[in-house]
Amino acid sequence: MNQTTNSILMIRPFAFRMNEQTAVNNYYQKVFDNLLPATVNAKAQEEFDTFVNKLRAVGIDIIVVNDSTDTDTPDSIFPNNWISFHENGDVVFYPMFAENRRLERREDILDILEDNGFVINEIMDYTTAEADGFFLEGTGSIVLDRENAKAYCALSPRADEELFIEFCEDFEFYPVLFEAFQTVDKERKLIYHTNVMMCIGDTFAVICADCIDDKKERKMVLDSLKGDDKEVILITEEQVNNFAGNMLELKGANDRRYLVMSSSAHKCLTKKQIAQLEEHVTILSSSLDTIEACGGGSARCMMAEIFLPREN
Repeated sequence: MNQTTNSILMIRPFAFRMNEQTAVNNYYQKVFDNLLPATVNAKAQEEFDTFVNKLRAVGIDIIVVNDSTDTDTPDSIFPNNWISFHENGDVVFYPMFAENRRLERREDILDILEDNGFVINEIMDYTTAEADGFFLEGTGSIVLDRENAKAYCALSPRADEELFIEFCEDFEFYPVLFEAFQTVDKERKLIYHTNVMMCIGDTFAVICADCIDDKKERKMVLDSLKGDDKEVILITEEQVNNFAGNMLELKGANDRRYLVMSSSAHKCLTKKQIAQLEEHVTILSSSLDTIEACGGGSARCMMAEIFLPREN
Protein backbone atom coordinates (compact mmCIF):
# COMPACT_ATOMS: atom_id res chain seq x y z
CA MET A 1 0.00 0.00 0.00
CA ASN A 2 1.10 3.57 -0.65
CA GLN A 3 1.84 5.72 2.39
CA THR A 4 1.15 9.01 0.61
CA THR A 5 -1.41 10.30 -1.84
CA ASN A 6 -1.80 13.21 -4.22
CA SER A 7 -5.54 13.65 -3.52
CA ILE A 8 -7.34 15.07 -0.47
CA LEU A 9 -10.82 16.16 0.60
CA MET A 10 -11.19 19.49 2.42
CA ILE A 11 -14.33 21.11 3.84
CA ARG A 12 -14.62 24.91 3.62
CA PRO A 13 -16.18 26.13 6.89
CA PHE A 14 -19.50 27.95 7.04
CA ALA A 15 -19.89 28.72 10.76
CA PHE A 16 -16.49 27.92 12.27
CA ARG A 17 -16.05 28.71 15.98
CA MET A 18 -14.75 27.12 19.16
CA ASN A 19 -16.81 23.97 19.68
CA GLU A 20 -17.88 23.87 23.33
CA GLN A 21 -18.64 20.13 23.04
CA THR A 22 -15.08 19.18 22.09
CA ALA A 23 -13.34 21.58 24.51
CA VAL A 24 -13.99 19.21 27.42
CA ASN A 25 -11.00 17.06 26.38
CA ASN A 26 -9.28 19.07 23.65
CA TYR A 27 -7.03 21.30 25.77
CA TYR A 28 -5.62 23.13 22.73
CA GLN A 29 -8.81 25.14 22.14
CA LYS A 30 -9.09 28.80 23.14
CA VAL A 31 -11.97 31.27 23.31
CA PHE A 32 -11.67 34.63 21.52
CA ASP A 33 -13.95 36.75 23.72
CA ASN A 34 -13.07 39.91 21.85
CA LEU A 35 -14.02 38.62 18.38
CA LEU A 36 -17.52 38.24 16.94
CA PRO A 37 -18.38 34.75 15.64
CA ALA A 38 -18.67 36.14 12.11
CA THR A 39 -15.15 37.57 12.40
CA VAL A 40 -13.74 34.26 13.62
CA ASN A 41 -15.43 32.43 10.73
CA ALA A 42 -14.21 34.99 8.17
CA LYS A 43 -10.63 34.62 9.46
CA ALA A 44 -10.90 30.82 9.31
CA GLN A 45 -12.23 30.98 5.73
CA GLU A 46 -9.37 33.26 4.73
CA GLU A 47 -6.79 30.88 6.27
CA PHE A 48 -8.51 27.93 4.60
CA ASP A 49 -8.52 29.54 1.13
CA THR A 50 -4.86 30.59 1.37
CA PHE A 51 -3.92 27.07 2.49
CA VAL A 52 -5.82 25.45 -0.40
CA ASN A 53 -4.18 27.79 -2.93
CA LYS A 54 -0.70 26.93 -1.60
CA LEU A 55 -1.38 23.20 -1.86
CA ARG A 56 -2.84 23.45 -5.36
CA ALA A 57 0.11 25.57 -6.49
CA VAL A 58 2.45 22.58 -5.98
CA GLY A 59 0.14 20.14 -7.77
CA ILE A 60 -1.82 18.59 -4.90
CA ASP A 61 -5.29 17.53 -6.06
CA ILE A 62 -7.96 18.90 -3.68
CA ILE A 63 -11.70 18.35 -3.70
CA VAL A 64 -13.13 21.28 -1.74
CA VAL A 65 -16.69 20.87 -0.47
CA ASN A 66 -18.56 23.71 1.23
CA ASP A 67 -19.89 22.99 4.71
CA SER A 68 -23.65 22.60 4.90
CA THR A 69 -25.57 25.76 5.84
CA ASP A 70 -28.34 23.66 7.44
CA THR A 71 -26.44 22.22 10.41
CA ASP A 72 -24.50 23.61 13.36
CA THR A 73 -21.12 22.06 12.60
CA PRO A 74 -18.37 24.33 13.98
CA ASP A 75 -15.66 21.66 13.40
CA SER A 76 -16.59 20.69 9.83
CA ILE A 77 -13.15 21.95 8.74
CA PHE A 78 -11.67 18.70 10.22
CA PRO A 79 -13.16 15.92 8.01
CA ASN A 80 -10.42 13.35 8.69
CA ASN A 81 -12.09 12.51 12.03
CA TRP A 82 -15.33 11.16 10.56
CA ILE A 83 -14.28 9.62 7.24
CA SER A 84 -11.35 7.82 5.59
CA PHE A 85 -10.83 6.53 2.03
CA HIS A 86 -8.83 3.38 1.25
CA GLU A 87 -7.01 1.86 -1.73
CA ASN A 88 -9.39 -1.11 -1.97
CA GLY A 89 -12.31 1.27 -2.56
CA ASP A 90 -13.58 1.15 1.03
CA VAL A 91 -14.92 4.25 2.78
CA VAL A 92 -15.09 4.29 6.58
CA PHE A 93 -17.50 6.28 8.75
CA TYR A 94 -16.31 6.74 12.34
CA PRO A 95 -18.13 7.25 15.68
CA MET A 96 -17.64 10.77 17.02
CA PHE A 97 -17.39 11.90 20.64
CA ALA A 98 -19.19 15.27 20.27
CA GLU A 99 -22.85 15.07 19.28
CA ASN A 100 -22.67 18.12 17.02
CA ARG A 101 -19.72 16.60 15.16
CA ARG A 102 -21.88 13.62 14.15
CA LEU A 103 -23.80 16.06 11.95
CA GLU A 104 -20.66 16.48 9.82
CA ARG A 105 -21.13 13.03 8.25
CA ARG A 106 -22.56 13.51 4.76
CA GLU A 107 -23.23 10.84 2.19
CA ASP A 108 -23.46 13.44 -0.60
CA ILE A 109 -19.68 13.76 -0.33
CA LEU A 110 -19.43 10.20 -1.69
CA ASP A 111 -21.42 11.29 -4.77
CA ILE A 112 -19.04 14.24 -5.23
CA LEU A 113 -16.04 11.88 -5.12
CA GLU A 114 -17.62 9.52 -7.64
CA ASP A 115 -18.39 12.50 -9.90
CA ASN A 116 -14.66 13.26 -9.70
CA GLY A 117 -13.75 9.80 -10.99
CA PHE A 118 -13.09 7.94 -7.73
CA VAL A 119 -14.39 4.40 -7.26
CA ILE A 120 -16.21 3.47 -4.03
CA ASN A 121 -16.78 -0.25 -3.46
CA GLU A 122 -17.94 -0.62 0.12
CA ILE A 123 -18.87 1.50 3.15
CA MET A 124 -17.66 0.36 6.56
CA ASP A 125 -19.75 2.03 9.25
CA TYR A 126 -18.65 1.94 12.89
CA THR A 127 -21.01 4.73 13.98
CA THR A 128 -23.46 2.49 15.88
CA ALA A 129 -20.84 2.43 18.67
CA GLU A 130 -21.88 6.01 19.52
CA ALA A 131 -25.09 4.71 21.11
CA ASP A 132 -22.97 2.76 23.61
CA GLY A 133 -20.59 5.66 24.26
CA PHE A 134 -17.60 4.29 22.33
CA PHE A 135 -15.66 6.43 19.85
CA LEU A 136 -12.85 6.23 17.32
CA GLU A 137 -12.19 9.46 15.47
CA GLY A 138 -10.70 8.41 12.16
CA THR A 139 -7.16 9.39 11.28
CA GLY A 140 -7.19 11.73 14.26
CA SER A 141 -7.28 8.70 16.60
CA ILE A 142 -5.38 6.38 14.25
CA VAL A 143 -2.06 7.18 12.60
CA LEU A 144 -1.52 4.68 9.79
CA ASP A 145 1.72 3.25 8.49
CA ARG A 146 0.05 1.83 5.39
CA GLU A 147 3.20 0.45 3.81
CA ASN A 148 4.04 -1.65 6.87
CA ALA A 149 0.38 -2.42 7.69
CA LYS A 150 0.60 -0.91 11.18
CA ALA A 151 -1.85 1.36 12.97
CA TYR A 152 -0.79 3.55 15.91
CA CYS A 153 -3.37 4.68 18.46
CA ALA A 154 -3.10 6.71 21.66
CA LEU A 155 -6.07 5.63 23.75
CA SER A 156 -8.32 8.46 24.99
CA PRO A 157 -12.01 9.24 25.52
CA ARG A 158 -12.12 9.55 21.71
CA ALA A 159 -10.21 6.36 20.89
CA ASP A 160 -11.69 3.12 22.25
CA GLU A 161 -9.40 0.10 22.41
CA GLU A 162 -11.93 -2.53 21.27
CA LEU A 163 -13.11 -0.40 18.35
CA PHE A 164 -9.52 0.23 17.32
CA ILE A 165 -8.76 -3.50 17.39
CA GLU A 166 -11.91 -4.16 15.34
CA PHE A 167 -10.76 -1.59 12.75
CA CYS A 168 -7.30 -3.22 12.61
CA GLU A 169 -8.83 -6.68 12.10
CA ASP A 170 -11.16 -5.40 9.36
CA PHE A 171 -8.34 -3.64 7.48
CA GLU A 172 -5.49 -6.05 8.36
CA PHE A 173 -3.35 -3.57 10.28
CA TYR A 174 -1.14 -4.59 13.20
CA PRO A 175 -2.28 -2.51 16.23
CA VAL A 176 0.28 -0.44 18.17
CA LEU A 177 -1.51 0.80 21.31
CA PHE A 178 -0.30 3.25 23.93
CA GLU A 179 -1.33 6.23 26.07
CA ALA A 180 -0.07 9.76 25.39
CA PHE A 181 -0.28 12.66 27.84
CA GLN A 182 0.06 16.42 27.96
CA THR A 183 0.48 18.68 30.96
CA VAL A 184 -2.64 20.77 31.67
CA ASP A 185 -2.56 22.97 34.79
CA LYS A 186 0.30 20.83 36.19
CA GLU A 187 -1.70 17.61 35.67
CA ARG A 188 -0.96 14.87 33.13
CA LYS A 189 -4.04 14.41 30.94
CA LEU A 190 -4.64 12.13 27.95
CA ILE A 191 -4.02 13.70 24.56
CA TYR A 192 -7.30 13.63 22.65
CA HIS A 193 -5.94 12.62 19.22
CA THR A 194 -2.87 10.58 18.26
CA ASN A 195 -2.19 12.81 15.25
CA VAL A 196 -1.28 15.83 17.37
CA MET A 197 1.78 14.05 18.79
CA MET A 198 2.94 11.91 15.85
CA CYS A 199 3.08 11.82 12.07
CA ILE A 200 4.30 8.98 9.84
CA GLY A 201 5.78 9.73 6.44
CA ASP A 202 7.16 7.47 3.76
CA THR A 203 10.70 7.28 5.17
CA PHE A 204 10.46 9.11 8.49
CA ALA A 205 8.30 9.60 11.58
CA VAL A 206 7.84 12.70 13.73
CA ILE A 207 6.88 11.89 17.32
CA CYS A 208 6.87 13.39 20.80
CA ALA A 209 8.18 10.42 22.77
CA ASP A 210 7.96 12.52 25.96
CA CYS A 211 4.15 12.35 25.71
CA ILE A 212 4.30 8.58 26.28
CA ASP A 213 4.80 8.47 30.05
CA ASP A 214 5.07 4.69 30.35
CA LYS A 215 8.70 3.78 29.52
CA LYS A 216 7.84 0.32 28.18
CA GLU A 217 5.18 1.76 25.87
CA ARG A 218 7.54 4.51 24.72
CA LYS A 219 10.26 1.98 23.86
CA MET A 220 7.73 -0.27 22.10
CA VAL A 221 6.48 2.57 19.87
CA LEU A 222 9.98 3.84 19.03
CA ASP A 223 11.24 0.30 18.35
CA SER A 224 8.27 -0.29 16.05
CA LEU A 225 9.02 2.85 13.99
CA LYS A 226 12.78 2.22 13.85
CA GLY A 227 12.21 -1.43 13.00
CA ASP A 228 10.46 -0.29 9.82
CA ASP A 229 13.49 1.81 8.83
CA LYS A 230 11.82 5.14 9.56
CA GLU A 231 14.13 7.96 10.59
CA VAL A 232 12.60 9.01 13.91
CA ILE A 233 12.59 12.79 14.44
CA LEU A 234 11.78 13.66 18.05
CA ILE A 235 9.80 16.77 19.01
CA THR A 236 9.09 18.28 22.43
CA GLU A 237 5.80 18.77 24.26
CA GLU A 238 6.18 22.52 23.73
CA GLN A 239 6.40 21.86 20.00
CA VAL A 240 3.31 19.64 20.19
CA ASN A 241 1.51 22.63 21.76
CA ASN A 242 2.43 24.51 18.57
CA PHE A 243 1.01 21.66 16.44
CA ALA A 244 4.39 20.36 15.25
CA GLY A 245 3.06 16.79 15.49
CA ASN A 246 0.05 17.59 13.30
CA MET A 247 1.66 17.23 9.87
CA LEU A 248 0.90 15.21 6.74
CA GLU A 249 3.09 14.08 3.87
CA LEU A 250 1.50 14.45 0.43
CA LYS A 251 2.61 14.04 -3.17
CA GLY A 252 2.63 17.09 -5.43
CA ALA A 253 3.39 17.42 -9.13
CA ASN A 254 5.90 14.85 -10.49
CA ASP A 255 5.49 12.86 -7.24
CA ARG A 256 7.50 15.45 -5.32
CA ARG A 257 7.01 14.87 -1.60
CA TYR A 258 5.76 17.66 0.65
CA LEU A 259 5.33 17.74 4.42
CA VAL A 260 2.36 19.99 5.06
CA MET A 261 2.07 21.87 8.36
CA SER A 262 0.99 25.20 9.85
CA SER A 263 3.25 28.24 10.13
CA SER A 264 3.25 27.90 13.94
CA ALA A 265 4.48 24.30 13.60
CA HIS A 266 7.16 25.32 11.10
CA LYS A 267 8.36 28.25 13.22
CA CYS A 268 8.79 26.16 16.38
CA LEU A 269 11.02 23.53 14.74
CA THR A 270 14.74 23.74 15.35
CA LYS A 271 17.26 24.12 12.52
CA LYS A 272 18.37 20.54 13.15
CA GLN A 273 14.81 19.18 12.92
CA ILE A 274 14.18 21.14 9.71
CA ALA A 275 17.42 19.78 8.22
CA GLN A 276 16.39 16.23 9.21
CA LEU A 277 12.97 16.64 7.59
CA GLU A 278 14.37 18.24 4.44
CA GLU A 279 16.42 15.09 3.82
CA HIS A 280 13.05 13.46 3.07
CA VAL A 281 10.56 16.14 1.97
CA THR A 282 9.96 19.77 1.03
CA ILE A 283 8.25 21.62 3.89
CA LEU A 284 5.08 23.52 2.95
CA SER A 285 3.48 25.67 5.65
CA SER A 286 0.59 28.11 5.89
CA SER A 287 -0.79 30.33 8.65
CA LEU A 288 -3.68 28.63 10.48
CA ASP A 289 -3.62 30.68 13.69
CA THR A 290 -7.39 31.17 14.06
CA ILE A 291 -8.21 27.59 13.10
CA GLU A 292 -5.65 26.23 15.57
CA ALA A 293 -6.74 28.48 18.44
CA CYS A 294 -10.50 27.96 18.14
CA GLY A 295 -10.52 24.46 16.68
CA GLY A 296 -7.67 22.91 18.62
CA GLY A 297 -6.57 21.18 15.42
CA SER A 298 -4.19 22.08 12.62
CA ALA A 299 -3.08 21.27 9.08
CA ARG A 300 -3.27 17.49 9.25
CA CYS A 301 -6.80 17.52 10.70
CA MET A 302 -8.04 19.62 7.76
CA MET A 303 -7.07 17.03 5.13
CA ALA A 304 -8.82 13.70 4.56
CA GLU A 305 -6.52 11.69 2.29
CA ILE A 306 -8.15 10.02 -0.72
CA PHE A 307 -6.57 6.66 -1.59
CA LEU A 308 -9.60 5.39 -3.55
CA PRO A 309 -8.95 3.84 -6.97
CA ARG A 310 -9.85 5.95 -10.00
CA GLU A 311 -12.04 4.93 -12.90
CA ASN A 312 -10.03 3.68 -15.88
